[in-house]
Amino acid sequence: MLKIAVYGKGGIGKSTVTSNISAALAGLGLKVIQIGCDPKADSTVSLLGGRPVPSVMDYLREHDREPEDLAEISREGFGGVVCIETGGPTPGLGCAGRGIVATFQILRDLELFETVKPDAVLYDVLGDVVCGGFAAPIREGYAKDVLIVTSGEKMALYAAGNIASAVGSFKDRSYARLRGIVLNARNVPGEREKVAAFAAGAGLPVLAEIPRSDDISLCEDRGATVVEGAPSCPAAARFRELARILMEGEGHART
Repeated sequence: MLKIAVYGKGGIGKSTVTSNISAALAGLGLKVIQIGCDPKADSTVSLLGGRPVPSVMDYLREHDREPEDLAEISREGFGGVVCIETGGPTPGLGCAGRGIVATFQILRDLELFETVKPDAVLYDVLGDVVCGGFAAPIREGYAKDVLIVTSGEKMALYAAGNIASAVGSFKDRSYARLRGIVLNARNVPGEREKVAAFAAGAGLPVLAEIPRSDDISLCEDRGATVVEGAPSCPAAARFRELARILMEGEGHART
């Protein structure tokens, strides 16, 4: 099973990348779960036609009990992707990382993986935090691989370096491994060379370069990924190729 956690600087486009990977994997015939690990609870909205799924933390606040069925906290989106959002605490109160830990316990209790039997699970994780509850996706077997999303911008690369260092420090604990870099282009001068140099220094491959594209923004305005809404555009093709690379790395046959 593909089990991937996606990290990167806040605002770098992790949700866009994650949702398009999910859509592309679903298009290749895999059963996919995407879990948004961010208080904004908007990771999966482009898989759901712009209609957000109620988050697990919102459910707990509104019902004062844990959900008894997966249908209460999940929705099926494009390509049959099962969409779940952890959400977070009331703004200014509580810890979002603890919300992730609580959500994962609830998903275990509801036997998410036994029920859905996914071929791939993707975790879209808040910002560049790899500690406390935000490290939960790479602990205890939830994710096997980490993708780092970056551009050639200075702060994005700085965050990517912090993430790579943090995940690398966990390698002796049988946590998730660093799989590679996804360049989400911002068209800054020398961007490709800067990211290639960073990746080489970190000993990681650049698995995909996603071009800056108006198609992505236009599709997201309609509540869709480019894989769904503009399948012939160059960005969609890059996401489909990235999905194939990830599949083949796990021994899945090319479709």
